[in-house]
Amino acid sequence: MRTYYTPLLVGLILGSNLSGCSPSQNWRDLTFEGSALKAQLPCKPDRAKRPVPLGGVTIELQVAGCESGTAMVAVMTAHMHTGADANAVLAGWQKATLDNARVLQPLPAEQRQVWHRPGLLPLDSSSRIQAKGMRADGQTVSLEAVWGAMAEGDRVRLVHAVVYDRQIQPDMANTLFDGLKP
Repeated sequence: MRTYYTPLLVGLILGSNLSGCSPSQNWRDLTFEGSALKAQLPCKPDRAKRPVPLGGVTIELQVAGCESGTAMVAVMTAHMHTGADANAVLAGWQKATLDNARVLQPLPAEQRQVWHRPGLLPLDSSSRIQAKGMRADGQTVSLEAVWGAMAEGDRVRLVHAVVYDRQIQPDMANTLFDGLKP
């Protein structure tokens, strides 16, 4: 009887190990050009750079994002212009993100937390938000996102990471946010 169970057991062990290495959860480290910022994404990211209006000025936004299972995951970063108010810019970025996802505002206190981490500036607008909104096609979407800022020399770098999905997997959001390292 052992000879029948041994191949089955080996097959189950291999199968469970392979399922743990699913392409939808293949975390990888990444960096951003001209920055010490490090992040992790659960899938091979697409990258883009583009100028965007933020805080009344146009900045060069670097984006790395991918789809992991049913989730859309992204990390965005940009240098702020010297003299700009980091709190105001982060607050504006949060509002733009929530407006784009059609999230009803103001958010209840339980959906917004302070997000201060080692190496990040302790700004009032550094936040972690959990909310429900709508996709462009009208389907309900959950989002979990963080915004923060870090000093890089005499400049400030803004950081935003977000997960969009029908239902957010807490481990995915926590790993994404914990993987942001100044």
